[in-house]
Amino acid sequence: MIDHVSLNVTDIAAAKAFYAAALAPLGYTVMMDYGVAVGLGADGKPDFWLAPGGGARPLHIAFRAQSREQVRAFHAAALAAGGKDNGAPGIRAQYHPSYYGAFVHDADGNNVEAVTHTPE
Repeated sequence: MIDHVSLNVTDIAAAKAFYAAALAPLGYTVMMDYGVAVGLGADGKPDFWLAPGGGARPLHIAFRAQSREQVRAFHAAALAAGGKDNGAPGIRAQYHPSYYGAFVHDADGNNVEAVTHTPE
C-alpha cells in the first residue's frame, strides 16, 4: 500500500492552485503548505505532495473516484483550472468493462487521471 507520493513541479504556486481545483471534486484539499512543499489529501491525511524540481520526465498518476460523476467533475475542474484535455470522461473497455476514467495534462505535462471501477 502506498502511503504518499510526491510530484516534482516547476511552479509550486501554480501547481498548488491547479491541483486544489482539479482534485476538489474527489474530496482533496490542501492540508499542509510549507511554501516549498504542499501536501494535499482527503480523509485527514496528505498523501499527494507537490515539490519543486520541474524538468523531470512527466509521469502518469491516477486518483480514485467514487463515481462517474466525480470523474466528470474532476475533468471539468481540471480543464477550468488550466489543464489540457488528454481524454474525455468515458469507458475504457480495453482495461475492463467498468473502467471509467478521464485524463488531463498539468502544466508540467504530467498525465493526471481520475478513475472509478464501479459499474454505473
